[in-house]
Amino acid sequence: MVKKIDSNLQRLKRHKRVRGKISGTPERPRLAVYRSNMHISAQIIDDVNGVTLVSANSYEKSFEGTGSNKEAARKVGNTLAQRALEKGISAVVFDRGGYIYHGRVSELAEGAREGGLKF
Repeated sequence: MVKKIDSNLQRLKRHKRVRGKISGTPERPRLAVYRSNMHISAQIIDDVNGVTLVSANSYEKSFEGTGSNKEAARKVGNTLAQRALEKGISAVVFDRGGYIYHGRVSELAEGAREGGLKF
């Protein structure tokens, strides 16, 4: 019998393993990425207080274009960085969410770096 691998379950296992090692503090919060087939979103989270400080995603009304390509991911990263700098956040810890650092995830990170975040 052939068993089908649940790729999202595998991703969640990787994400849980990574989350055991990194955590966001008020001085250096965590930049968490979520990627679906149609959209991409990111949040900056203070894990000590359990608060989302800043968020940006490709399904906002103000977002132009589709959310399922690299250009959209770079725009989301840039938007997130601008909002973070307005709140006084300049350094973060990057949490790729169990995804491979490739494609849209890496473009989001590059967009955030272009916007002024340090990680």
